Amino acid sequence: MSNFIPKIPIELQIRKIIFEKFNDVNSKFSNDEIFEIIKENGDVDPSWIIDDIESFFNDLCNSGLARNIAQNFTTIWLKLFEPVEKFHCASCNLEIYLGTDEDRKCPNLSCKSSI
Repeated sequence: MSNFIPKIPIELQIRKIIFEKFNDVNSKFSNDEIFEIIKENGDVDPSWIIDDIESFFNDLCNSGLARNIAQNFTTIWLKLFEPVEKFHCASCNLEIYLGTDEDRKCPNLSCKSSI
């Protein structure tokens, strides 16, 4: 990856997309679908490939927000454990998105403040 720094951290972009487009525990979605939306929005280094953001999807699973239901090479299919809610982090001043049962901590890797 390059030295590109997005305006909105990638982990928050991913969660926002899930909130807006896939916020249904019965729906499945893939990392490829989300990555395409991030690229369309333009807040990502154009040289990045799906492998450059794989760790963010692993973090979603580790946080308890989503689960990996299938994988094929670089495509990861996910489902939510619970619906996602929108909050505002007073510390980093960004909109954040958390599952109803997730710890109330900012998912912004440079913040991590309690909500």
